[in-house]
Amino acid sequence: MAGHSKWANIKHKKAKTDVKRGKVFSKLVKEIMIAAKLGGSDLSSNPRLRNSVDKAKSENLPADNIERAIKKGAGELEGVSYEEGTYEGYGPGGVAMLVNYMTDNKNRTVGEVRFAFSKYGGNLGENGSVSWMFEKKGLFIFDIETTDEDTLMDVAIEAGAEDVSTNTEDGVYEVFTEISSFGIVRDSLDEKKLKYSLAEITMIPKNTVHVEGKVAGRVLKLMEELEDLDDVQDVHANFEMSAEDMEQVA
Repeated sequence: MAGHSKWANIKHKKAKTDVKRGKVFSKLVKEIMIAAKLGGSDLSSNPRLRNSVDKAKSENLPADNIERAIKKGAGELEGVSYEEGTYEGYGPGGVAMLVNYMTDNKNRTVGEVRFAFSKYGGNLGENGSVSWMFEKKGLFIFDIETTDEDTLMDVAIEAGAEDVSTNTEDGVYEVFTEISSFGIVRDSLDEKKLKYSLAEITMIPKNTVHVEGKVAGRVLKLMEELEDLDDVQDVHANFEMSAEDMEQVA
C-alpha cells in the first residue's frame, strides 16, 4: 500500500486559484449534504458527516456554509437534491479508474466523464469492471519532518491501525485502517496532537500498472480533467510511475 499518497500529496501541495477554490468548496458542500441526508445531522452518530466536516474545516470552508449544507442535507432547509455513484473505466495504458460523483443530473455527468475518458484514449466500463481491483481503506498522511515515527507507530497501532509505512520518496508516513477503525484511529491521533496533512476514506489498488513517458502524462491529465468536473468528487486509479514523470506533468 506504500506509495498510494503520491497523487494525493501533489494535489494537496498544488496552489489553488480562486476558481479552483470555489470548486473545492462546492464539492465539500455536496459531500456534507449527502452525508447528512444518509446519516442525519448529528456528527457524533454520523462518522461520514464528521469526516466531511473535518475535511471542510481543513480547507477553510466557512462555518456558515457548513451549517447550511448540513441542514439542507438533513431536510431542515430547502436545497438541491444530489445523488451519488461511481463510474468505472480504463484510462491510458490500461490503468483502472474509479470516478466518484455527486450530481443532480446524471445525464450531464456521464456525458462529461465519457468525453474526458475518450479524449485521452480511455473508455468507460460496466459496473464492477474495475472496482474489484480496489479495497476501501482509511488513510492518514503525515509529514516525516514534523512527525515522530515511534510515537506515530505506537499510537496508530494501539488504536487499531492496519499498517503504518514510511514513504521516503514523498517524505511522508502513511497510516492505513479498516473502515470500521477509521474514526477510532483519528480520535487517538487527535488526542495525542499528531497532525496529519490528509485524513480520508479512499480506495487502495490491490495491484498497480506501471506507466511512463507520454502515457504517464495522459493518465495524469485525465485524472486532473476528471477531478476538475463539477460533479466529480474524486478519482482513484491503480497506476504507478516514477517521481520524475509525476513531477514533470503535475
